[in-house]
Amino acid sequence: MKHNQATLIVVKPDGLKKSLTGNILTRLSETKLEIVAAKVLRVSKELAEEHYSHLKDEPFFGELIKYIQGEMHNRKKTMAMVYWGPDAINKVRQLAGATNPEEAESTTIRGSFGRITTKGLYENVIHASANEEESEREIKLWFSPDDIIVDLYPAQVRTDKECKRRVWA
Repeated sequence: MKHNQATLIVVKPDGLKKSLTGNILTRLSETKLEIVAAKVLRVSKELAEEHYSHLKDEPFFGELIKYIQGEMHNRKKTMAMVYWGPDAINKVRQLAGATNPEEAESTTIRGSFGRITTKGLYENVIHASANEEESEREIKLWFSPDDIIVDLYPAQVRTDKECKRRVWA
């Protein structure tokens, strides 16, 4: 039996603008994996650049950062989730389809909902972690240990004296 893995899935701004979240979650439910974390958030420039740091030397890096931040679609939010279970990374990547929407099988999420703009930008609707190493790196970027309902990675409790945070008034 394959061991449990965690994978990061991000519904990108174009997916949210086109109201595809329900369709995407329905497709992902076919994996029989468990959602162990989920949140809707605005992606900061820092998070975007760190998430795509492996592509920083590519000519499309700047557009990619604007895309994930929602500047291309006037929808400045994403939905990030952690799916967990046996062979999670492979199952999700197969359902997601090829990064290039035109090369993705028509039955996959990207094949069904993705497109390439006239400027050549891939609007591929979702991000899915490529492998276990990337998955851990990405999950730790997008979520804190307390955001996730299972203990995926070693964590520690730290007491910060100057911890300033917003609370409900």
